[in-house]
Amino acid sequence: MREKLQKIRMILFDVDGVLCSGDISYLDNGAEIKTFDVQDGMGITLARLAGLKTGIITGRESSAIKRRARELRIDYLAQGSFYKIDPYLNILTKSKFKDEEVCYIGDDVLDLPILERAGFSVAVANARDEVKAVSDYVTVAHGGRGAVREVIDLILKRQRKFDVLISSLMDRKEQ
Repeated sequence: MREKLQKIRMILFDVDGVLCSGDISYLDNGAEIKTFDVQDGMGITLARLAGLKTGIITGRESSAIKRRARELRIDYLAQGSFYKIDPYLNILTKSKFKDEEVCYIGDDVLDLPILERAGFSVAVANARDEVKAVSDYVTVAHGGRGAVREVIDLILKRQRKFDVLISSLMDRKEQ
C-alpha cells in the first residue's frame, strides 16, 4: 500500500455516498439538498495545496455539486455519468496521468470499473460489499462523514506532505 500511495498525483471521488452521506432530499419546488462534510472540504483543500489534482465523477447532476466543486477548486467535474469509465478516461487523457497515479474513492457498483483500474482504490465504510472486495483500502469513516479526509490525510502522510502543510499553516498564523 505504501508504494501505491507514493505514486498518487490525483484523487477522484463519487459524490452521493462518498462526499455526501447518500441521502437525497427534495424541497417542494424540486430543488435538491446535499450536505457536505466540512472536514472533507478541508482535506480537498490540503490535497490541492500539496500539489495533488482532484476530481468528481458522479452519476447524478446537481447545481449543489457544481457549486461545491467551484468552492473547493476541484480540477475535474463530470456529472450525469451513469457509466463512469468514460469520464474517467477523459480525465486521464486531459491530465496526462496514468491509472497508477490515481486514487479513486467510491461506494457502489457504478464505481467498480474505475476502482479496478485506479492505482489506489478506496471504498468508504458504508460501501457495498462488492466495492469493498475490489478496493485497496476501506475507510473507517462513512461517506459524507469524513471518509474523503481520511484518505487524503493517509496519502499526504505517506507522501510526507502532511506535516509540511501543517507547519506552513502554523507559520502563517505567526505572521
